[in-house]
Order: sequence, then C-alpha cells, then structure tokens
Amino acid sequence: MTNSDADYVAYVQGRLPTLRRLAYHLCGDAHQADDLVQETIAKLYKAWRRLSVTDGLDTYTRTTLVRAFLDEKRRGWWRVRLFDAVPERAGPPPPGVEERVLLSAALSRVPPRQQATLVLRYLHDLPVAEVARILGCSEGTVKSQTAHGLAALRRTLTEWSSASANTNR
Repeated sequence: MTNSDADYVAYVQGRLPTLRRLAYHLCGDAHQADDLVQETIAKLYKAWRRLSVTDGLDTYTRTTLVRAFLDEKRRGWWRVRLFDAVPERAGPPPPGVEERVLLSAALSRVPPRQQATLVLRYLHDLPVAEVARILGCSEGTVKSQTAHGLAALRRTLTEWSSASANTNR
C-alpha cells in the first residue's frame, strides 16, 4: 500500500461514522445510506491524489454524498423491489423514538433539495455558506430552501396531527 493509499484509508476510517450519519439523515434507510457512502468513498478514491493536497477535502466529501442522494432521488430506481413481499419488521421501536421516527417520516416527504438543506443546516449544524457550497447554489437559495422546507415540514406534521386527532375521536 502506498503512502497515498494509507492516507486515504485513514481519512475514510475517520470520517465513516459522520458520512453514515449524514447519509442516513438524508435518506432514512440504513441500507440506502450505506450505498450512498460507498458511492461517495469510491468517487473520493478516484480523486484522492488531486484532493489529498487541498483544504476542501471534507467539503468535497459531503458535497459528493449529498449529490449522490439528490441524483438517486431524481432517478427514482430506489422504488424497485427485488422481492415478492416486504420483509417483516424486527418489532416496535424502543421507547422515546416515536418523535424521531415521525420527524424522519415527515422529512422524507419534503422535496429532496429542501430535505438536503434541512439535514445539512439543522441535523449537521453547517453554516449557510457551507451548505451553499455543497449544494452548488447561492446563500440566498439556501435560505429560501430552508424556509420552504420548514414550511413543508410543518404542513406535513400539522396534517398528520389533525388526522390523528380525528381518528382518536
């Protein structure tokens, strides 16, 4: 293994938990998140010699992951099922997880770019300028995508809350 390859492996090992967390926050599915991370680190390896000497390595890696997520949303092939029936679930989630599950489900109904913006801004606490660089847009677009995404999230949660209240009567 060359020194460059060793540096790549060390970088990826150090960033893997963060990349998996970001990918999971974006897509809400552990298997799909692993696929996004795999695609990201493969692209990173191809560009490693050029990128390893720059300061923007983390930004490049996050940008690649977010773009892989957005590309997959556009393709829509993730809807394809390769089995006859949906596999059985492992059981109910542990106590205290219901709010996170509800928020994650509502977030998945927000348009993909707004979803990516909300995840990067609020779950990964990135500044507007960094999100703009990752998404390849202006800071003003990030701010409007954030506002529209939050409004869509509120609408969805309000609709679900109303529907739940009506069924409990």
